[in-house]
Amino acid sequence: MDWLKEHPEVRTIRVAAADLNGVPRGKRIPVRFAGKVFSEGTRFPFSVMNLDIWGEDIEDSPLVFATGDCDGLLMPTERGFMPMPWLSAPTALLPIWMFHMDGRPYAGDPRQALARVVDRYKARGLTPVVATELEFFLIDDSGKTLRVPPSPRSGKRRSGGETLSLRALDTFDTFFSALYAACEEMDIPADTAISEAGPGQFEINLMHQGDALKAADDTWLFKMLVKGLARTHGFAASFMAKPYELWAGNGMHTHFSILDAAGDNIFNDGTEKGSDALRHAVAGCLAALPGSTLIFAPHANSYDRLVPNAHAPTSIGWAYENRTAALRIPASGPAARRIEHRVAGGDVNPYLMIAAVLGAALVGIEDEMPADPPIVGNAYAQSLPQLPATWNLAINAFDNCALIPRIFERELIENFLMTKRQEIHYMAELSEEEQTELYLDTV
Repeated sequence: MDWLKEHPEVRTIRVAAADLNGVPRGKRIPVRFAGKVFSEGTRFPFSVMNLDIWGEDIEDSPLVFATGDCDGLLMPTERGFMPMPWLSAPTALLPIWMFHMDGRPYAGDPRQALARVVDRYKARGLTPVVATELEFFLIDDSGKTLRVPPSPRSGKRRSGGETLSLRALDTFDTFFSALYAACEEMDIPADTAISEAGPGQFEINLMHQGDALKAADDTWLFKMLVKGLARTHGFAASFMAKPYELWAGNGMHTHFSILDAAGDNIFNDGTEKGSDALRHAVAGCLAALPGSTLIFAPHANSYDRLVPNAHAPTSIGWAYENRTAALRIPASGPAARRIEHRVAGGDVNPYLMIAAVLGAALVGIEDEMPADPPIVGNAYAQSLPQLPATWNLAINAFDNCALIPRIFERELIENFLMTKRQEIHYMAELSEEEQTELYLDTV
């Protein structure tokens, strides 16, 4: 509440939680009632955490009519109030997450799922350190065809991608300056920005931190901020996996290491190869990849990105300093030894994605799984096990994977399966243009 006292200009607040698709669901509340929400929480139906991508109830879900569509209790997260710089009127956002009325965490809340994985690390005296890299497109979606927005400086449109181009960054300097200022206001640790391979495509890295929940919060809030702020500048920003057929899609790579109780990186053995714990974590992530692909590629459009020779992994393998592999061990000093998980698209729910990655790594460590030898060279050209190539295959793999129940609770698994099966059913009724219009803003 101190933040609100320091910002008397704020007249309304938003309370919001992430549903299974990562879509913010919440309420607008006059600021004079903020104290009650902060201390007592608010209520949503449990079913709100399990809506489809259109925001519709899941048909035959036990959370709807079978249980009277009853309420859960949503309480503020540790984040507290923060500004919403993309709105014209001064407004505060209060992130919340869901519990049962008796105080038990609600298993179907994706943030609670990540907290459960983090608690398992804590029980072993371990702390995961996490960073995310987010790719997105700036898009003019005012016409029938998606295009790069005209430069605010020259009025011209770029016709292609310009990897690591300062000119491309400077073209939208006004937007990026506003974005970095907003990240400071919201305590989102935005680091390096680069232009990427697609037209109007950029990537911003968020700094690594030893609080996986905050890393996921930052990623979720960053996506909300980028999309909202872009609209104030007259164009769209999208984390959709593949908005352009002829260009590489949006990824969301995750870097992680693990600290022991003394604060030492357990992946570090003083060599470039890393420790046995690193290889166990790699093996766990690889073993879970077929089943967790649905987390990393949750929508119809996601599978347009996961194709050979498009800067996204298609096979199950790992390597040192090799961006064609699903898991990459970046070159670094021994103390910074880490794993980069490269499968997820920009359209993921960050809480589920980070929970899936960290959960699989922990299973590998717990079981002391042996890792196959790292690959060398172009992974696309090698005979390797493949990721599920279609949405249907990924849904079936998620449903049947023995490792997924070791990461997520059964209620979340069932809810996510119902959500995806309903989405795939109704997506078949839409044209490609209608699918693009849907995903452009929602994911």
